[in-house]
Amino acid sequence: MTGRSTVQHQFVDIVPDTLQEGVVYVCIPYTTAVHLCLCGCSEEVVTPIRPTGWRLTFDGIAISLHPSIGNWDFTCQSHYWISHNRVHWDRQWTPAKIEATRRREDAHRARHFAVAAPTPPPPTSDAHVSARRRRPTLRVPKLLRPRSWLRHESRRHHQPGTD
Repeated sequence: MTGRSTVQHQFVDIVPDTLQEGVVYVCIPYTTAVHLCLCGCSEEVVTPIRPTGWRLTFDGIAISLHPSIGNWDFTCQSHYWISHNRVHWDRQWTPAKIEATRRREDAHRARHFAVAAPTPPPPTSDAHVSARRRRPTLRVPKLLRPRSWLRHESRRHHQPGTD
């Protein structure tokens, strides 16, 4: 299947209601790129930019999306890459290859989120607070001691004959 050979890109704060053919709308606030399927079927293609989704590269002139875009749920089942604003068409995949890829992507997401969200440590009581954490609070009272302490301290350091 072939369709467009190039795309334009447009950085937007909000994806417009009506999309233009051949334009990839890059929405940084929502970390998403959206375009109409490049085969011409006019289906809306949403590519979330995430560690477990697509990666977007902008080199100051053109964009690239990685990995490829496989519209397996569309009637057209188009499959292409967008690299430096050029469209590289790829072969259609078999249902078995699509299913295997989806399982691999699901496993990748599960591993990513298992590592990315570690379980918090159990709460500790004040008795287990380390000396390092307690030390700054021990210094503060010295600054706030009553004036009687200062008088006592000055008498202790007062040397005879210096009056």
